Amino acid sequence: MFLLLPFFPKITYSRFKKAVNYFLNPEDIWSAEISDLITAGWEENVAEEFVTWKDKQTKEKLQEILDKENIRAIKIDDAEYPTLLKEIKDPPFVLFVRGKIPSFIPRSISVVGTRKHSIYAKIAVQTIVTDLVKRGFVIVSGLALGIDALAHEYALKAGGKTVAFLGSSVVQKEIYPVNNQKLAEEIVANGGAVISEYPPGFEPTLYSFPMRNRLIAGSTPGTLVIEAPNGSGSLITAENAKEYSRVVMCLPHPINSVFGAGGNLLLKKDAKIVLKSEDILEILNLNLAVKEVTKQTVMNFSSDEEKILNTLSTEPKNIDFIIRESGLPAPQVSTLMVLLEMRGIIKNAGNMNFYKNIV
Repeated sequence: MFLLLPFFPKITYSRFKKAVNYFLNPEDIWSAEISDLITAGWEENVAEEFVTWKDKQTKEKLQEILDKENIRAIKIDDAEYPTLLKEIKDPPFVLFVRGKIPSFIPRSISVVGTRKHSIYAKIAVQTIVTDLVKRGFVIVSGLALGIDALAHEYALKAGGKTVAFLGSSVVQKEIYPVNNQKLAEEIVANGGAVISEYPPGFEPTLYSFPMRNRLIAGSTPGTLVIEAPNGSGSLITAENAKEYSRVVMCLPHPINSVFGAGGNLLLKKDAKIVLKSEDILEILNLNLAVKEVTKQTVMNFSSDEEKILNTLSTEPKNIDFIIRESGLPAPQVSTLMVLLEMRGIIKNAGNMNFYKNIV
């Protein structure tokens, strides 16, 4: 019955720890009297509610809910529980999991960002996440709309594994946002997992999502903020990462970018700047070696990138020529050029002249 304690609506990590410290056997919490729980440190009204609540429950009924949805309840001392997550100040004592939790160490990273994002951010996620997956990384995020969803999607497209921490339960029809329920299924089907500290039947609250952010930040060695305006929830995740002595990394944005204002502020403080995936490996002190992949896979370009590359050669070409010949809008060309340069595909010869980088 110990694993079913999270079903009690008012259980918290603090109350759980007080009970575990008091009872010799954690399973005895389930059979405790009101007076025992009060002595353990619980508030009297909460103790009364728990005793009334548990007397109406059966182990079989609660376990049936988990079995029906293919959900596993993992204790904090289980081997499958993410190792780094155990180190934060308030780790969930039980995680509800659908799917398989891949190894988080050492090659894992949390990727977060705003829901309403720029084209620059979308292309950056695709470029960096795809390359990290080819280098054996597990991508962790929160399944939110925007950057989170893109991080999961590009990890899957690159053939990698990804993990989503939720602010809702992991029951398929209860996953929030509803628009990403199909994505959650794809994550599980491709060897990843959706994870929550909230049991089946839990209704998401404004509070549950910031709480979820601490799990994203605490489960990996570093958090990469792709794009975040001031006030973005991604900044909460970055703050959590810093509190847990994890590395905070950010992409730089133009000084007049509303989308990137929060990320630029993090860089102004002490976040590490990231221009390409290799920067992340250096920051995390990891080997730069790439897993064996074909050259064709590594040099995979979008149709718009191909249009730009077709205008270039080893002779420098001016940006105006590239815009005219590619037929693409100037802002899109500028964004793609930055990202191609980050990947080492093209070089800047100065005065807005570019050429192909032949290695």
